[in-house]
Amino acid sequence: MTNWTAIDETVKQWIQEAGALIRDSFYHSLSIQSKSNPNDLVTNMDKETERFFISNIRTYYPDHFIIGEEGQGDFVQTLDGVVWIIDPIDGTMNFVHQQRNFAISIGIYENGIGRLGYIYDVVNDELYYARKGEGAWMNDVPLKKLKPVPVEESIVGISSTWLVNNRHFDQNKLIALAKKVRGTRSYGSAALELAYVASGRLSAYITMRNAPWDFAGGKIIVEEAGGVVSRLDGTELNMLKINPVFACAPGLHGQILEEYLK
Repeated sequence: MTNWTAIDETVKQWIQEAGALIRDSFYHSLSIQSKSNPNDLVTNMDKETERFFISNIRTYYPDHFIIGEEGQGDFVQTLDGVVWIIDPIDGTMNFVHQQRNFAISIGIYENGIGRLGYIYDVVNDELYYARKGEGAWMNDVPLKKLKPVPVEESIVGISSTWLVNNRHFDQNKLIALAKKVRGTRSYGSAALELAYVASGRLSAYITMRNAPWDFAGGKIIVEEAGGVVSRLDGTELNMLKINPVFACAPGLHGQILEEYLK
């Protein structure tokens, strides 16, 4: 029997330790590399933070599996057993250029079911977390269950990338949505935008391409706050592949899905 309470307490401690190391790095020079393209950055802190979590998981939970953005985990093809999905710094470009608007994101799944989710806004010291069936919190303050929001009163997190011609989705549908809502925002961190949906700071978050480590923690938190997380067509996310992601308050999810995304 997995002791989720003990794991939860341990992860929170590790996150605080990792956050302190990242904040300390602000006063040192960074080693910056690009990955798939010049705008897809990775720093020494991404790699060091991922190694920090992996080393601890290997020591204390050797029978668990790990998916890490920087590729230092396991070669995972199924979600059988307990799987940790980690993004050591979600929003690396923001980390490099702004030293804000980035987060540590962790989702822990058991046989495909999200058990524990964490998003830590390192600079603002805001830890969003959730436990399956028990709700969601921000710094030990329970998040209120999300309520339906009219489209006209909603604030949607969406990158301007998807509002111009692109090969992933008909931008005209999203332009129509952007004209209808109260406002749009883009923070450059999928994890933070999901946390903001869970806390009600955003009414919805829409993107065409998120990897599992981008949304694994946030999915659990949003759902425990009463929200809905799906692909753009309303189907379930594939936790092992890149997905278009649509996270939203209840009621609004169905309305946007039917009127703007299908």
